[in-house]
Amino acid sequence: MTDNNRVPLYRTIWRWHFYAGLFVIPFVLILSATGAAYLFKPELDHWEERAWRGLPTAGKVDADAQVAAALAANPGASFHYYRIPEAPGDAAVVHIGLPGGGMRDIAVSPQGKVIGAADPEQRISAWLSRIHGTLLIGRTGRLLVELAASWAIVMILTGLYLWWPRGRGAAGVLWPRLSLGGRMALRDLHAVTGFWVSGLALILLFTALPWTEVWASGFRTVRAEMGWVSGVQDWKGGANPHTAHDHHAMAAAEPAGPPPRARLEYILLRARAEHMPAPAIIQPPGAPNAFGPPNGDVWTLTTLTQNRPLVRKVSYDPETSLEVSRSGFADKHAIDRAVGYGIAWHEGQLFGLANQLIGVATALALFTLAISGFLMWRRRRPDDALGAPPAARDPAKLKGVAALILLLSALLPLLAASLILLWIVERLILPRLPRAARWLGVAAKAPARL
Repeated sequence: MTDNNRVPLYRTIWRWHFYAGLFVIPFVLILSATGAAYLFKPELDHWEERAWRGLPTAGKVDADAQVAAALAANPGASFHYYRIPEAPGDAAVVHIGLPGGGMRDIAVSPQGKVIGAADPEQRISAWLSRIHGTLLIGRTGRLLVELAASWAIVMILTGLYLWWPRGRGAAGVLWPRLSLGGRMALRDLHAVTGFWVSGLALILLFTALPWTEVWASGFRTVRAEMGWVSGVQDWKGGANPHTAHDHHAMAAAEPAGPPPRARLEYILLRARAEHMPAPAIIQPPGAPNAFGPPNGDVWTLTTLTQNRPLVRKVSYDPETSLEVSRSGFADKHAIDRAVGYGIAWHEGQLFGLANQLIGVATALALFTLAISGFLMWRRRRPDDALGAPPAARDPAKLKGVAALILLLSALLPLLAASLILLWIVERLILPRLPRAARWLGVAAKAPARL
């Protein structure tokens, strides 16, 4: 590409990068902080339950007595599942639905005494998840997070183009020249950090898409039309409430039919031989599930581990306690397995501590990008304008940018919707507000005729 062609292209991509970055900076700061903390959900949950561990084991009662104690302490509650203690001295956790709505995790000692209770929705990890997914403003927050993720992808891709060496040496490309100080050191820190984190950041963004609202709804439709569905979608995503983790529905649900004749203790004995990854749970017949319809007329052993490839289910006859079926990650459709791997990576649980540390490093790098980008903007911003890079004057030479944006818009619906809105604002509204147009760095045009 000749220099004459490169200048308008570079300038245009710089403008896209500027506007995308300015929009996503606050979201990057919030989502990086909450996401990094949520990577340690198992550790946070363990810490909150520290008083429920290392208890005496003398006088131990069976699992049925522990469930009975939890229900006796909460009259009218329904039994949803029994969480198997990880160690002999740990309390069992009986998850119940309260008659007036809501759920509780009831800690029952090995001796069958209720020693504590926790609202799952008030755990630290649940609070972090709500901020990370909804900004604490419900569906509007989910849409904003999805929109920010879409523009963050634009920011990273345009940033990679701006970083491209173009004949420069490694200094300032692979490592920052901090000794130069001032604007150059800040620019190098921003560019080099962006290069090194770009791949991991894109993985995080794309693995988050199945949890979104608009993108996930379209994805679910495509899965159904293409015949990619095998079993229940076991992640929350899309506008369909039946695929979401509906705590209110779980709380209201009650096990159907007569109580099983096979005691929970018999199922627990079989469950221990399965060595199910913690937190392993046993659901009674008819108990509600986090995803999909209620449990069938069987006892079900499964796990709540975030490492999705380790998730499996074993079902037992309610009369004889004999195994009747089992299913695992390998039985899912390839698309669901790919999503499962992505979710496990995104939550930092695919391969333990190393995955968590990589996630923290990614979050810190994104945090650095946001802060350094903001400081660069503040340094170069004039007093009377937003400080956007000047627009290219030859749109005919920008077909590559247009093709890239169209491709991303086809893949990211909210990006497409926001671009249409921006086009309307630029063509129909800003021409009537020349002062605002100049401040935003948008060339003033004659008002369009309606």
